Amino acid sequence: MRIIADFHIHSKYSRATSKDMDIPNLARWAKLKGIDIMGTGDFTHPLWLHELKQALKPSSTAEGLYEYDGVHFILTAEVCNIFSSGGKARRVHNALFAPSFEVVDKINKEFGYIGNLAADGRPMFGLSAEELVKIALSASPDCLIVPGHVWTPWFGVLGANSGFDSVEECFGKEAKNIYCLETGLSSDPAMNWRLSKLDKYSLISNSDSHSPQKIGREANVFDCKMSYKEIINILKTKDKKKFLYTVEFFPQEGKYHWAGHRACGVSMSPLEAKNNNYTCPRCGKGITIGVESRVEKLADRPEGFTPDNAIPFKSMIPLIEIIAEARGKTSTSVGVIDEHMKTIKRLKSEFNILFDMQDAELEKELAGPVADAVKRVRNGQVHIAPGYDGVYGEVKIFGKDEKPPEKEKQMELF
Repeated sequence: MRIIADFHIHSKYSRATSKDMDIPNLARWAKLKGIDIMGTGDFTHPLWLHELKQALKPSSTAEGLYEYDGVHFILTAEVCNIFSSGGKARRVHNALFAPSFEVVDKINKEFGYIGNLAADGRPMFGLSAEELVKIALSASPDCLIVPGHVWTPWFGVLGANSGFDSVEECFGKEAKNIYCLETGLSSDPAMNWRLSKLDKYSLISNSDSHSPQKIGREANVFDCKMSYKEIINILKTKDKKKFLYTVEFFPQEGKYHWAGHRACGVSMSPLEAKNNNYTCPRCGKGITIGVESRVEKLADRPEGFTPDNAIPFKSMIPLIEIIAEARGKTSTSVGVIDEHMKTIKRLKSEFNILFDMQDAELEKELAGPVADAVKRVRNGQVHIAPGYDGVYGEVKIFGKDEKPPEKEKQMELF
C-alpha cells in the first residue's frame, strides 16, 4: 500500500511554534493533506509526552505505530547536540525515531541527567553526536538516529559552520549506525547525489513544520505495510522497491540556499561567493555560506549525476501557494484559504491533487488558472530567486510580465 509520511515536525512546546501544533490539529491537517503517518516531534518534552500518551493509542493494525482519529503517528524528536571536537565547539541537530513509549521513557531518563527537557521541545545537550547514538541504541536497537537538515550552515552535520566534512568525523565509532540523512528544505536529493560518500545513505525529506498548515511540504512516499519496523528497515537498507520517492520543497526557496549577507541584502551564487572571497561586497564582513556553495566545495561529481541506487524525488509547491499565485493574492487572504480548504475536501486530499490527478482531471475539476499552475509546477516551469542568510527564497509560477490565464471554467466549487 502507498504510505505518505512526514517524520520531522515540532510541537507547540518548541520555540517559535504555533499553539495549534497539537494532536487534534495535526491529525486534521494530515487528513486534508493526505498524509498517512505523522512524526510526533518533541517526545523529549515532558508536557508534550504527557499529551501524546493521553491522546495516542497503540494501532491495532500497525505494529510500533500509534493512532489518533484515523491518522497514524510515529514517535520522533529532534535534539541539538553541543559539544567540543578537535578543540572547537560543534552544534549539530539530530532526529530520533523510537518504537514505543517505553523506549522513549528510557531515553528521556538518560537525557534528564544531561539537560533540562522542559526548557524547549528541541532540547540542547552538552553531549556529542556519538554519545547520543549510544544512548538511543542502548534504550532499543530499533531506534533510528538521523542527522537533521544536513546542509544548513549552523546546525547541519555537513553545513559550512559545523566543522565536519563527513558523517564519520561527526559520529566517530557510531557512524556505522547512521543509515539515513535528512536533506532539509535548502537541499534536494540531486544536490546530495553529487557526493559519492553519501550514496550508502537513504535520503529522507520532512516538513520540519512549526504550524499544522505546513506539514507535508516535504514528505516520504513508501509502498509497504504500515509498520514501524518495516519502515525503519526500508530506510536502513535503502530499499528502492519500497521507498518510492520523496516530496521536495524547491531547495532554492530554503533560507540558506545561496550565500549572502542579510543585513546588506546581498545574495550570491557559489561562484560569486568564491570570487568575493566569501565576504560581503558592501560592508566587507564575512557572509553566511549557503548550502549550494557548501555542496560545491565537497562534491566529487558534476551537477546532474544520478547514482544507480538513487531514490527518486518530486519537487512541488503547496497547493495554497499555487492557488494564491493563480488568483493574484496572498496565501493568507480569506478567499484563497476558503478555496484551498473547499478544493481539497472536494477532491480527496492535497496530495491527490498535486500528484495523482491526471491533467484532464485537473482541467475538469479546477478553475483554469489553478489547473494551469499545478501543471506548470509538475513540469518544473517555475521562476526562482534563491534564499540566503535566513531569508526565504521566492518560487514563482508565472513570470513578472506574465498573467495567469484569464479564462476560467464556471464551476460549482462551493
